[in-house]
Amino acid sequence: MHNNLVILAGGASSRMKKEAISNNLSAEEIAQANERSKGLIGVGASGRPLLDYLLLNAKKAGYKNIYIIIGEQGELFKEFYGSQNTDNDFHGLTISFAVQYIPEGRVKPFGTADALFQAVEQFPELNTQQYSVCNSDNLYSAAALLALRETNSPNAFIAYDREALEFPSERISRFAIAKLDQNNQLLDILEKPSADVLADYKDVEGKIRVSMNAFKFNGSTLYTHLKNCPVHPERDEKELPTVLLNAVKENPNTTIGIPFSEHVPDLTAKEDIADVKEYLKQYYPVLDWSI
Repeated sequence: MHNNLVILAGGASSRMKKEAISNNLSAEEIAQANERSKGLIGVGASGRPLLDYLLLNAKKAGYKNIYIIIGEQGELFKEFYGSQNTDNDFHGLTISFAVQYIPEGRVKPFGTADALFQAVEQFPELNTQQYSVCNSDNLYSAAALLALRETNSPNAFIAYDREALEFPSERISRFAIAKLDQNNQLLDILEKPSADVLADYKDVEGKIRVSMNAFKFNGSTLYTHLKNCPVHPERDEKELPTVLLNAVKENPNTTIGIPFSEHVPDLTAKEDIADVKEYLKQYYPVLDWSI
C-alpha cells in the first residue's frame, strides 16, 4: 500500500466567492468564504477548517506523506500546517506544499490536471511511486481513502452511488457519470448526462456511479498523460478525468471504480457552509488526533 496523498487546493474558488442566495451566514463566515481557499474555511468546532477533518481521515486511513497543492497566494496554508515547503510535521503527518503557478496570459489556474502535473514536477519522487489524489473542499471518509490505498489496480477512483449523495437533485444531475464494465473497470465518463442515457450507465448493481475526484494513480504510467493532457474545449482547463480516460484508452483494464455508497460533504458555494457545519456537528463532535 502506498502512503502518499496529494490534495488539490490551488483552485480559484470562484463559485464560493459569489454572493450567497441566502443570508444566514455570519460576517466572519462571509469574509472567510470570500478570502480563503475553500478547505480553510472554518466550518468545524472552534472554527476548525474543513481540511483538518480531511487530514484526520487521511491519517486514520494510514497515509503518511501529504502534498497540498496551493496557489501562488496560498501562504495561509503554511500558517495552518507548517511554514516549510517540505516535511512539516502535523499530528504525525508529513506535510509538503506544491505551488500551482498560473501560466502567463491566464488569470486563473489551468485546472486539476495542470495542478497535479506541476506537483509531480516539483516532487518527482511521485513519478516512481503510487499516490492518491483528492479535493481539499470535500470530506472523504477514512474508509474511502483506505480503499484507494488498498486496491491493487494501477489506477482507481471511488465510484459513488449517485442516490446516496445528499445534494439537491438538480445539482446531482449535473455530475459526470462513469460507465463501468461487469468487473468495475472504467470504460467512459460522461459529463452533463441527460436523463435518457442513465439506464445505459448503470453498473452491475444497477447503480449510477459518479466521481467526486478521489483517485489513485500509478505515477510512472500517468506522467505522460498528465504532461500531454489536452485542454477541455468548454472549460478551457486541463482536467483529471480527461487524463484518466486517456490512460484507459492506452491501457484498458487498469482503472477500477471502487463502489461506495455514502455522502461526501462539499464546500463549493456559500450555500454549502451551513450544511457542512451541521454534518460535522453530527458526525465529528470531537476531533481526536490520538490515533
